[in-house]
Amino acid sequence: MTKTLTCINCPLGCTLEVTTDQAGTIVSVSGNQCIRGVAYATMELTNPTRVLTTTVRIEGADIAMVPIKTAAAVPKGLVMAIAASLKDTVLRAPVARGMVVTHDACGTGVDVVVTRTVPAKAPAGENPPDDGMRHSGLVPRSTTKR
Repeated sequence: MTKTLTCINCPLGCTLEVTTDQAGTIVSVSGNQCIRGVAYATMELTNPTRVLTTTVRIEGADIAMVPIKTAAAVPKGLVMAIAASLKDTVLRAPVARGMVVTHDACGTGVDVVVTRTVPAKAPAGENPPDDGMRHSGLVPRSTTKR
């Protein structure tokens, strides 16, 4: 039996052809332009994993949602269960990048962490703290001719 996969281990996105025998054992992998393609095909057919990225609500901040992710790849079959377990999560600002939202998500041994530092909302009439994310610090190029 042959299965076609798109490798996601590097930017090339190789189309892999994976041939298995009757028992499901991988016989050959072709189409990979680097060695990582074989490892990806093997993992994808035997124990597929994914990193879950999503958002949860945050209160007391200038934004309504904060991005989070699993700290490592989790079994693909548990991604939806982990997402469902986070559905009603509401964080309170301030939060720091790397802060653990959930330990051992759905028994995987993998934590869910915040991926963006979000300061608390400044009280009315005060300037918000400079979190380094309000602007890029880049100066726009002049549009006038020299």
